Amino acid sequence: MNTTSPTWDPQQYLRHADHRGRPYVDLLARVPALPREPARIADLGCGPGNVTTLLAERWPTAHITGYDNSPEMLARAEPYAGPTAGGGRLDFAHADLTHWTPPQTYDLIASNATLQWVPGHADAFPRLLDALAPGGTLAFQVPGNFEAPSHALMRELAGTAPWRARLAGLLRHADAVLAPAAYLERLADLGCAVDAWETTYLHLLAGADPVLDWVKGTGLRPVLTALADDPEARDAFVAAYRDLLREAYPTTPHGTVLPFRRIFVVAVKPA
Repeated sequence: MNTTSPTWDPQQYLRHADHRGRPYVDLLARVPALPREPARIADLGCGPGNVTTLLAERWPTAHITGYDNSPEMLARAEPYAGPTAGGGRLDFAHADLTHWTPPQTYDLIASNATLQWVPGHADAFPRLLDALAPGGTLAFQVPGNFEAPSHALMRELAGTAPWRARLAGLLRHADAVLAPAAYLERLADLGCAVDAWETTYLHLLAGADPVLDWVKGTGLRPVLTALADDPEARDAFVAAYRDLLREAYPTTPHGTVLPFRRIFVVAVKPA
């Protein structure tokens, strides 16, 4: 989520909502009791708001604000805004996380697959911790699959002659995120009690070219945005990339398996 972030398509993103939401469920399950009741919670990179509602289920009396810099995503999230069933409140606001200064103190700052879009996001940890109440929690998960074929093949293709001039340097590499141990060290050095781990999900996808359909909602967005003014070049890139993905992720009798590594961190500020 930064000033050069791609244009998002909420409908495309939500096509795999169950698979994309599962890591947030697993992350939130490890968040300990929050220091205040009712809690004040920030969801950084809330997207279309569907997983922000998970926060309201876990902390029904909380006031929760989802932040995103995509007008398309915020428009899709807006129907979730308002009082929650448990007596809390859910609202949404525009924010660019590259420069975001927390407007108040929170009991939980959570983020689902967003910080990888923010260059140098780990340098913002002191600022985020300053915005937590004593005993509050910073919890996030980021993809750790930048060396997987879905990303590596995209980068290789973007570096070839037909598209190099338009796409060079556009796509992210593995250094978009830190290793779990590095996150642990950074946050422990700041005085937090840290729980960090990684998981590789084996998503079983159905339909034709399901891995392409998946990345059209996330990792391929920078390419689709950069080539939006040249549909012929865009479609040629997508077709060539599709063929590479078919070889890397073959269809089985049960569907297409997409291994997806994710990195999780739960850091609790001293009380």
